[in-house]
Amino acid sequence: MKKKAIVIGGGLGGMSAAIRLQTDGYEVTLLEKNENLGGKLNRRSGKGFTFDTGPSILTMPWVLEQLFHSANRYLDDYIQVERVEPQWKTFFEDGTSLNVTSDLPGMIEEAAKVTDQPSRKITEFLSYTEEMYELCMKSFYKYSIEDLKDLKSHHTLGDLMKMDPLNTVAKATHKQFDNKYLEQMFNFFIMYVGSNPYAAPAILNQLVYVQLGLGIHYVKGGMYKIAEGMQRLMEELRVDVHLNSPVSRLLVENDRVTGVETESGETHQADVIVSNLEAIPAYNTIAPPETKAKKEAKKLNKTFIPTVSGVVLLLGVNKKFEGLHHHNFFFSEDPELEFKQVFEEKVPADDPTVYIGISARSDETQAPAGKDNLFVLTHVPPMDAKQKKSFDWDKYQEAILDKLERNGMEGLRESIEFEYRFTPEGLEELYGANGGSIYGVASDQKVNGGFKVPAKSRIYDNLYFAGGSTHPGGGVPMVTLSGQLTADLIQKHEQADMKK
Repeated sequence: MKKKAIVIGGGLGGMSAAIRLQTDGYEVTLLEKNENLGGKLNRRSGKGFTFDTGPSILTMPWVLEQLFHSANRYLDDYIQVERVEPQWKTFFEDGTSLNVTSDLPGMIEEAAKVTDQPSRKITEFLSYTEEMYELCMKSFYKYSIEDLKDLKSHHTLGDLMKMDPLNTVAKATHKQFDNKYLEQMFNFFIMYVGSNPYAAPAILNQLVYVQLGLGIHYVKGGMYKIAEGMQRLMEELRVDVHLNSPVSRLLVENDRVTGVETESGETHQADVIVSNLEAIPAYNTIAPPETKAKKEAKKLNKTFIPTVSGVVLLLGVNKKFEGLHHHNFFFSEDPELEFKQVFEEKVPADDPTVYIGISARSDETQAPAGKDNLFVLTHVPPMDAKQKKSFDWDKYQEAILDKLERNGMEGLRESIEFEYRFTPEGLEELYGANGGSIYGVASDQKVNGGFKVPAKSRIYDNLYFAGGSTHPGGGVPMVTLSGQLTADLIQKHEQADMKK
């Protein structure tokens, strides 16, 4: 008789875990609280405009290929992945503008606008980030890593020293460039995982190679096609998917989770439970109201701090803004102050960096002819449970629009035909994210060494986690990989139990 598994939450991490567990021989039931799958990877449309409401950039498509291959399928039969070039267009407050491209001569040419010896500096930095990525391929992207002991088991001492353990992301880029433009630009790659470059370990500079070396991609028809492709695969594998089925509580006996109960009163029994709901919210909201779960949540919360949240504006505008590409960044004037305000003072930055994604530049189906669909994202602190009141997001939205109009997008306000907004409060309500966190757990060299919440629960024998709060972290490839690595971990513990 097949063993049963329950997956709580149908984000990419949950769906990935469900696919792998089903192919590993489990009978899988997936319970999703919302009316569709995808989690933060979702979409919204109106007045002819279509928006991806969450991730807008795809990196490391090999993670998706690996997942579909595990089920004897080809990714290309489900979604069309296209490379985007140039990758980013960046704008600085003093009027400087640089393109980011995976074409090395082109990137050197861009760097030459702001620094001497651009060829040597760019080449040396890319070699450094590639080495970081190759080190991660030995462990970080291959196993569910819990702590330094786990990491050491996969690396020599020489490998560990090559990870530049004494430096942060920002210190490493400063050593390489000593140039405010290039440092700010490359430091911002850390926002793929929602962390502070002045605190995150230097190993995360490998994200630069992930983009420049491997490329960034878009999915034809919108990023939500990833969720649709995974949903179709689950249907083919006969994963039992229940939508509009929020889980109200875990059923626990003798430190084992025997099943779950939904808000409608329906119960599901299982041998293994995987929570795509983040670990800390899971312990606080669906675990039994016992001291053990609350203590674990409190303990985790001290080490595994939430990443940034965000204010997202979906703007359908009646014209095309010339000079913008598919991906655009309007940087703050003072990045150190920006990150200090967001991560240390825990207030929205006075002068934030603003990202604008315009998928219609690569896919004309996403907006009416002659118009743009603007996905506008500004990172803000996650909500604090002790916070008495919300920030004034109406006022903050005006500050964002002021910045964009000041930096060349004249007439933006008057051009808006469609508008929708997400705030940290909404993100927490929709997805159960800790404080409205977008990327799960922040990597902090001093607080957690860059490690995430363990994928296996420390208090319940058969409860596991997948998604941004656990290894390897946030973002489309990371959370998708987390589901696969968690499935590997379940298999590893099952084999160990059989040997006892």
